[in-house]
Amino acid sequence: MKFYTITPKPYIKLRIIATLIDYSVYFIFYTIYISAFDENPEPGNATVTGMMMLPLIIIWFLYFVVLESVHATPGHDIVKLKVVTDGAAKPSLSTAFKRRLLDPIDIFIYGIPALICISKTPKHQRLGDLWAGTVVVKTTDITEKEVTF
Repeated sequence: MKFYTITPKPYIKLRIIATLIDYSVYFIFYTIYISAFDENPEPGNATVTGMMMLPLIIIWFLYFVVLESVHATPGHDIVKLKVVTDGAAKPSLSTAFKRRLLDPIDIFIYGIPALICISKTPKHQRLGDLWAGTVVVKTTDITEKEVTF
């Protein structure tokens, strides 16, 4: 039987870089999509409403939730971070979704709520991590112990 121990570290700079990469990629897609399907003829006031908003939500879900539950988002992958549950397992879709639902709160006011949580919690978790029961680590932070009976 294998047991996993996690020794999380804050990795604040790497987490900021990963977040900037991920949301930049999404923002680029968002901007291109909004400008392509703009319903408002007035320049500077791009508007997309109704069913045309659905692809934006689907892409957000696929990019952040599905990629995180399968492996890692590109930002986390580039800086070699991964999201795991407290037991060192990959997060499920529902866990990744819960974690990402609190992104607006964590990133609000230049990420100050996330920075405070990461520096003050024992496992260096932000609000989304606390709610979902996840931890952001490098693979070197996970140690495996095999126990035989």
